[in-house]
Amino acid sequence: MDRSRLVNLVVVALLVLAAVLALTGPTSPLAPLLSPLSYENATLSIHDEDGSDLTTVDVRVADTERERYVGLSETDSLPDGEGMLFVHPESGTYPYVMRNMSFPLDILFLDTDGTITTIHHARLPENPSDPQQQYRGQGQYVLEVPHGWTNSTGIDPGDRVSIPDSVAN
Repeated sequence: MDRSRLVNLVVVALLVLAAVLALTGPTSPLAPLLSPLSYENATLSIHDEDGSDLTTVDVRVADTERERYVGLSETDSLPDGEGMLFVHPESGTYPYVMRNMSFPLDILFLDTDGTITTIHHARLPENPSDPQQQYRGQGQYVLEVPHGWTNSTGIDPGDRVSIPDSVAN
């Protein structure tokens, strides 16, 4: 191999190495997508419209784009009294799907003050590789709990979930 070709190969190899380091290093724009998930935990209290305590739920908090995307899709089951709280940067209309889910859910959309605006009883999609059924709602927060949990605890739209200050944006 001639010297100029060897120099070119070394330069290309160094450029590839630099690109890999730039894309996978801690300051990379891809770092949030490559980092391991580390959910915060919180306990939420749920009250009816009169302020009476209904129940509590222990949640993992999904407050980054990646955590919201993965959600509960890497979870095998969800016991009663546990769930996941999705925290969006602002109130809006959000679609949720049952991508890669192993179990059905109740999906609650919560306004900025924690008022439940919508409850969906989401079943598993018939074709798990094509979860096109979207569950839409308005709010800043979305609470996912085991399917039927809202019925068994008497939770309805208009009830309020107390969002701890440590979780609220």
